[in-house]
Amino acid sequence: MSDFFFPRLEAVEAPAPWRLCTRWSTGEVLEVDVEGVLRATPPLAPILDPAVFATARLAEGGQGIEWFDEEFGADNVYAWAQEQAGAVSHQMFGEWMHRNGLSLSTAAEALGISRRMVSYYRTAHKAIPRAIWLACLGWEATRPQARSLPRRLPTAREYAALHR
Repeated sequence: MSDFFFPRLEAVEAPAPWRLCTRWSTGEVLEVDVEGVLRATPPLAPILDPAVFATARLAEGGQGIEWFDEEFGADNVYAWAQEQAGAVSHQMFGEWMHRNGLSLSTAAEALGISRRMVSYYRTAHKAIPRAIWLACLGWEATRPQARSLPRRLPTAREYAALHR
């Protein structure tokens, strides 16, 4: 993981079971609850033991968080923390692009922004503004077929019928 694309994890502590307090090279201090990930991934079950969880440590070079032979990558932890804080993560943005079959160029055209900004958002080099995420959701709801924008949004009933 390059510093160019993702913030570097500088410190981690486990103040409570399944909660991590992380400090990043961006200056952000973010808490993240990883209980859902631990419970959903059977090989990680040993980390559910509070005594084991408390041994969380920074992986070499800030590349992740380690417990014995298990590790969370810093990019995943950063995305989970962003989402839990109410922000849009690069993973959410990438999933939107994938779900809609968009390349950097077609996503840029859909959102009316540069290809470079799409790349920055997808790689977590820049924070994704709420307005951009709302534009993503709006584009997905209307799926414009032509180059022009739709004149109206579908009603909730029309949207539900389109996405059955």
